[in-house]
Amino acid sequence: MDTINELAAEERTARIILALASEPGDSVTGRMIRTVGASETVARAIADEAPSGPDGDTWQRHLAPRIDPYQVRRVLAETERHGMRVLIPGDAHWPAGIDVLGDRAPVALWTKGDTEVLTGPLWDRLAITGARASTGYGEHVTTELVQSAVADSRTVLSGGAYGIDGAAHRATLTSRGSTIAVLAGGLDRPYPSGHTDLLARVGKDGLLLSELPPGAAPTKWRFLQRGRLLAALSGTVVVVEAGYRSGTLHTAARAIELGRPVGAIPGPLTSATSAGCHRLLRDGLGSIITGYDDVRELLHEVRDGAHRAVRERAGLEDAPLDQKTPGPGRRPHGPGL
Repeated sequence: MDTINELAAEERTARIILALASEPGDSVTGRMIRTVGASETVARAIADEAPSGPDGDTWQRHLAPRIDPYQVRRVLAETERHGMRVLIPGDAHWPAGIDVLGDRAPVALWTKGDTEVLTGPLWDRLAITGARASTGYGEHVTTELVQSAVADSRTVLSGGAYGIDGAAHRATLTSRGSTIAVLAGGLDRPYPSGHTDLLARVGKDGLLLSELPPGAAPTKWRFLQRGRLLAALSGTVVVVEAGYRSGTLHTAARAIELGRPVGAIPGPLTSATSAGCHRLLRDGLGSIITGYDDVRELLHEVRDGAHRAVRERAGLEDAPLDQKTPGPGRRPHGPGL
């Protein structure tokens, strides 16, 4: 049988090994991969001596016991048996927006469905998430928002949970749009179980995505880390109803850290289900969403910012776009004017 180092000789398998052994958002593993590559990172994890550095010993003691050839072969077999695909950086369908996470980016991504939806520009992907204990109003607004987003050729992302997440996925599928469900566990263990049929439809007509291998169970930490993926994969995050301490606010916070605009759709001031949305608005962290036009404006901000960044990198930031002679009442625009 192949040893771990033999299995890890191929980059994709090495990343699968590390995804199996580490937890989402592990920056030490991410830094090691960036520095020495995935295959060498596996070798250092099981070496007799701990890697140098302040976190080397702790990192190795955590990962080494979880690197088992039997488990690696099981994950490889389950990935194939369930018709999943493993994406790694450099693959044609690896989503570029996720690289903004740096050393906390996923080691690999397990997918099931149409990975082509990951290749579109960031400003064409919209995350809609919110309260699990949503109200009829929240689900109605979500449905209308999604219908408009699909008509505008946007891809809708959410987390597959009860409440607003489920409403977003269902509305997208009904409207024959593209939807992505980002899960906090292995794709062979749909969670929540009450959404097994819904998630199967997403995997058939859209895309299921997780950074965790088959067999992995969702945990509180993995749910929190799932939020950073939703934020990184989307041009804008819209929160439709959320409690004061809702995990959805964690997704919003990660989006803000990444420079992604956040929109909020609260219900009544007296609704505990909307306290988190009101908190976002009160603290100036989110924009009020009164309809899809507001969402489109946020997505256009992302598009325009990306175009501006490209021009700046190309040294064109000062090149005038309007070469016409200013008419009456117009002031010329340009350097020094």
